This record gives sequence, C-alpha cells and structure tokens, in this order.
Amino acid sequence: MGGWGVLDDPKYPNIPGTVNLNEEVDASKLEDWEYEEPKKLGDIVLQPQPTDSPNDPLNWSMATKMAILLILSLTAGVTVSLGPMITTGFDEISQAFGVNADTISFNIVGVMQLTTGSGTFFTAAAAAVWGKRPVFIISAIFLLGTNAWGFFAGSFMSLSIMRAVQGFAAAPLETLVSATISEIFFTHEKGKMLSIWNLFVMGGVKLGQLIAGFIIQNLGFKFTFGICALIYAGILPAMYFFVPETFYKPKERETEVIFDKSSLHVYEIVLPERRNSGSQRRKIFQGRVSNVSFWRMAVKPVPLITFPAVIFSAFTYTFYAAGLTLIALLQDTIFSAAPYNLSSSAIGLTNLPLFAVGLVGTLTSGYCADFVVQFMTRHNNGVYEPEFRLVLMFVAATLSTVAYVGFGYSVSAGANIVIPIAFLGVQTFAVPFATSSMFTYVMDCHASHAAQAFVTMNFIKAALSFVMSKFVNGWFVQVGAKNVFMTVAIANLAVSAFSIPMYIFGKRIRSVIARSDFHNSF
Repeated sequence: MGGWGVLDDPKYPNIPGTVNLNEEVDASKLEDWEYEEPKKLGDIVLQPQPTDSPNDPLNWSMATKMAILLILSLTAGVTVSLGPMITTGFDEISQAFGVNADTISFNIVGVMQLTTGSGTFFTAAAAAVWGKRPVFIISAIFLLGTNAWGFFAGSFMSLSIMRAVQGFAAAPLETLVSATISEIFFTHEKGKMLSIWNLFVMGGVKLGQLIAGFIIQNLGFKFTFGICALIYAGILPAMYFFVPETFYKPKERETEVIFDKSSLHVYEIVLPERRNSGSQRRKIFQGRVSNVSFWRMAVKPVPLITFPAVIFSAFTYTFYAAGLTLIALLQDTIFSAAPYNLSSSAIGLTNLPLFAVGLVGTLTSGYCADFVVQFMTRHNNGVYEPEFRLVLMFVAATLSTVAYVGFGYSVSAGANIVIPIAFLGVQTFAVPFATSSMFTYVMDCHASHAAQAFVTMNFIKAALSFVMSKFVNGWFVQVGAKNVFMTVAIANLAVSAFSIPMYIFGKRIRSVIARSDFHNSF
C-alpha cells in the first residue's frame, strides 16, 4: 500500500510521474562526486529540473512568464467566447435567414466545435515541428480575418462556412495554452497557473454571452464579430512582442581550452550559453524545432486513447465542459419562453452572477489544486503522486450532480428565476475543479505527450458538443427540463465515479504503461 491509498507497484520502483518534491541532502550524498544537488525553491525540489541556460523558459523571470500566460489566456478567453456568444442571437439569425434553432445551433456552433476539435490534430503537430509561436500568431491573424468575414457575411451559407474556418483557426487556443503552461512553470505552480487560464476561459463563456446579448439587442448579431475583430487587432502586436517561443531543447555547450603556465595544466572550461537577443526572440519562424515528422505528430493523438490516464481525463473533462456548452445552447430556449420571457440582453445578464461564481470557483480550485497536493506530498515523505490531483473530483462530482438535478427540477416547475440561476452557479463553481484536476493529472502522468493528449481530450469534447448541437433543443422541447438534466446528472456522476479506481490503481496503471513496448513506441 502506498501513501494516501495510492497502490504501489513493487515490480517497477521508478514510475514516471512519481517525483520527490522534498529531497533531503545528507552528508553521504555530498561526498559522492557524481551526485548533483537538485535545484530548489525554498524546501521544494523543482520539477522539472531547469538547465543553467538563460534561454530555458523555466529560468525566465516571473514577469516574462506571467506576460505570456496573460496574453495567451486573454486570447483563449476571447476565442472561447466566439462559440456561445452568438446563442443569444438565435432569434435574430432565424428571422434574418429563415432557419430554425436546431439548424443555427448545428451550423453556427456545432460545426465550429467540430472543426476546432479536428484542427487541433494539425495545429498541435505544427507546433511540435515548427514551434508554438508561429502557430499562435497565424491563428490570431485568421481569427481576425474570419471575424471581419462574419461582420460582412450576407447569407447563412457564408456565415456557416466562416464558422467552419474560424473553428480551425481557433484550434491552437484549445490545446497549446495548457501545453505552454507545462513548459514554463514547475509542477508545484501548475495548479494556480492553470486556474488563471481557466478564469479567462470561464470569462469568455459567461461574459462573452453577457456582452454579446447587449450588442445583439442594440446593434445586431453581426457586430459581435466586428468587435471581436478589433480585439484581435489589439492582441496581435502584444503576442508578437511578448510571447516568444517556449519550446526549449538544450544545445551542445561550447568549450574553451585554457593552458595554465604556472602549473603546466590544461583545463577545458564549459562556456555559459548566451542569452538570445530581442530580435532573435521576436522572430516568428525559427526553423524546425524538432526533426519529428509532421504527419506522425498529427496522428499521434489517436493511439493516445490507449493510455488509460488520457482517455479517463478526456471523457471526464468532456462531460464537464460539454455541460457548459449544453447550458449555453439551451439558455435562449429556456429563458426566452414563459414564465421567464427574457430579452437577449436580459438572458446575457443571467451570466453576470455566474461569472462571479466562476471567478471564485476558478481561484479556489487553483489554490486547492496546489495546496492539497503539497499537503499530501508533505505527509507522504515528500513523494508526489499525480493521483493526488484527483481528490478535487470529489468536490466537482458532488456539486455538479446537485446543480443539474436542481436546475432541471426548478425550470420544470417554473420556479422564480433566482433558483435555476443559483443552481447554474453551483455547476459553474464545480467545473474548474474538474478541469484543473484532469489537465494537471495528464500533464504529470505523461508530460512528454501532454500537447497531443490535450488534442485527444479536446477532440472528444468537440465531437460530443457537435452531436449535442444537432438535437439538444429539439430534445429539450420533447422531454422537458427535468428529464434532460436528470439524464445529464446521471451520466456526469457515472463518469466522475471512475476517479475512485483511477486514484487507487492509477500508479500501477502508469507502471504497466511505462513497461509497455507498444506505449513506449510513441
């Protein structure tokens, strides 16, 4: 039996993902000439261990790292808002082009979700071969262009094609931001930093609908695209100047031979690596950063479904993220009808308290993610297990189940609007706990496969969102709020329950994967 109920595997002592964050340095180790004392921050052993190079992103100043995180998180938040922001304008789009709600939901939201999920295979592969910086910048350029296209679109067909292209352009912001976080921050920092990214994503979903509601009511739905185009026009220069390439591969160090005349000895000195100049850091294309095949990397996320940690995290994350999409798709249908009869701007306003709750939930989950892990690690002789991340799923599963059941019953009963909004608040508070838990778990279990694992996770999420967009409004009208959300609650709880066996047996599963020739071939 391992620490905190995580089962050890006696057959394989050095299991990837298990690390010592509190290594004690005694006299016997210091006497060993081959021993290299690990780098620490206070009493915490840094994982991963940074090199001595000033070009290693792990060694960059916190100001530089935070600038990268905030710019990419803002871009991700705006990009995430592109999907749900238009949902409050379904009635106007229906009147303008003569199409029904399910058709709008499928073409304008569902297709975008699907092309985003599909596009991640290629954008993650491109980032692995040519670096993340050019992929981010090209993505921002295309997002600016497609939003301008949406502003001038004169037909539903043009708008639908634009959304398909826009979805592909949005793909890098789905997977590469979290992968960037894993490259520039240490294990003990990832929970808090992911919560900042989650905060912007949550803001994009909730505030995006709120702001879009007022824009649609006062200016029309096309102005949502026009204003987003202006925002990307501001993001582009910030990205160009302050988001350098974060992929780092240690270079062979230069040496210099020195002859000491006094002792007649020859010394070979390893020279420190020179810091890249500002112009070098600002170069968009820096050539290939890896010799791997683009097409090999593009298909790599597919076999990752055979990694239990990846497929478990993918389905769990999918159900929680899809819950936000489900509610976004149904908000207009629920709150524009009796007994609520809300306007587009009023429906948007319902997201304001949800954003406030999401803000608290995101910050709380980020703090808890690192606090719980550090507490459990300290009481496990300094040994950290990725399964410690799954403790947060108890909070996520409990709150989300209560939220779905309560929301379904309150809407079905026509309760005062405060009650269903309160239950949506509970669900909004729960989601960051699941998101933080799943992303950090995958990062720590399979760090070298993280970017491609996020592709797998986001594609499964996109596929489910795509399917939902085709029928969810019709399903809601047919069976009612109570049946829809009871079904969602049961499915969500069933998926979350897999956290228990993964927590107990996760280390042994990692051991099996580490010893598997098949899995080591990727």
